Formats: sequence, C-alpha cells, structure tokens
Amino acid sequence: MKKIHVILIILCIILIDQGLKIYIKTNYQYGEARQIFGDIFKLQFVENPGMAYGMKFGGDWGKLALTLFRLTAVIYGVFYIGKIIRKKFHWGFIICVSLIFSGALGNLIDSCFYGMIFDNGVGDYLYSGSIAKLSTNGYGHFLHGYVVDMFSFSFFQPIFNVADASISVGVFLLIIFQKKFFPDKKDNVEGQTQSVSESAGK
Repeated sequence: MKKIHVILIILCIILIDQGLKIYIKTNYQYGEARQIFGDIFKLQFVENPGMAYGMKFGGDWGKLALTLFRLTAVIYGVFYIGKIIRKKFHWGFIICVSLIFSGALGNLIDSCFYGMIFDNGVGDYLYSGSIAKLSTNGYGHFLHGYVVDMFSFSFFQPIFNVADASISVGVFLLIIFQKKFFPDKKDNVEGQTQSVSESAGK
C-alpha cells in the first residue's frame, strides 16, 4: 500500500469529521437533537471534555493530560504509519492503523484548537440557548477545547462522532482480522508443506 493512499484515507476522515463538527457546533443549540431516522437515530449536539464516547477523566488537569497523551500518540502515529508502509505490512493492517490515527487526530484538533476559535464552550451556553460562532475570542486556551459529539442512537447510550467511530472500526477490524494480518508462521509452514505434498502426489 502506497503512502498517498494512506494520506487520502486520513484526509477524507478528518475532513468529514471536522466538517460535521463545525456544522453541528455552529447550527445547533447545545443539547438540541434533530431526528434523522425517527427515534432510532438523531443528530444531537453535545460536547465532551474527556475521552471518547463522553467518558470523563480527572477534571481540567485530567483533560490536559489526555490532550497531551493524544498529541504524543498522534506524533508517534506519524512515524509508526511510515514504518509499516516501508516494511510493507498487510494493507488491511495499514488501513486499520490509519483509521485509529485519523480518529485520534480528529479529536485532538478539537481539544487543541476549538477553545481558541469558538466563542462558546459547553459551560458558556449550556442554559443560554445560544449557538456558537467562529471567533478570535475563544472560550478557552490551547489544549483546553471540548470535543464535539453528535451521533445519538436509541439503542446505544453514549453520543459520539466520526473520529470515535473511526477509532472503534479500526480496533474492531484489527481484532477480527488479526490472524489474516499476522498469520502464524507455523500455519504457513504447514500449509506450504501440505501444498508440496499434494503437488508431489499428482
């Protein structure tokens, strides 16, 4: 798999993720929900100061630590993706890592910059009924932005976003197809032996 393909995957996910987040944040009141498929699926605007799927971690200091961890993981991810491309790992594994990386980067952008570029954060408009706008007077500082979530399903309590979904899909596929991505050497040897035996018997 070529580097350009990985870059296109990552860019596609980031553009969809950020485009939807900015649309939701600048068009929905906080907590507002709009039905898409009846009561089954809705777009609902909430903000998450912590981890994926609305989980929280240790208040302001916990959020800062989490953002720094995401930043470190993303920086490491750049080098790791380059490494597995150079070493020609299974294309499916590269795609899964790219999905996880894209999700981490998508939420990192919120955490790093949204506090600086939007005039309202969750604490500012929780009860005011206002809608956020792009502004040079942000609601927070660098590394203190809130992550925007919007996907709400009736059968799944946490509200999540494209970045969360990208991470989850990448991890899920890694678990399901790990044997295909990393076939056991013993199985390969046995398979090759069997093939040779069958060929010899013909």
